[in-house]
Amino acid sequence: MTAALTWFLLGLAILSEVVATSALKASDGMTRLAPGLVVVGGYAIAFWLLALTLRTLPVGFVYGVWAGLGVIGVAIVGALFFGETLGAIKIIGFVLIVTGVILIKAGSA
Repeated sequence: MTAALTWFLLGLAILSEVVATSALKASDGMTRLAPGLVVVGGYAIAFWLLALTLRTLPVGFVYGVWAGLGVIGVAIVGALFFGETLGAIKIIGFVLIVTGVILIKAGSA
């Protein structure tokens, strides 16, 4: 698998996880069928794509990128679609997440 394909699959895994988590909020405690199906399908796709990326990238780094960017993505979706706030403290948190992922990658070299 090429490096470009690996990164593309990781990006799709992150996107799928963000969609699934956002649908989890919309599912109202898994009481609404359509969002509930998106949750299950989205997480299944996310984990499958994540597993594919682990063939070529280190697990600590992949999980850090997936989880970190997933958290940032879900926070942005929450602000855009669910009326959640996106203030300076959250932005600082985003910077710390990205910094942490960079440090994990640096430690893998």
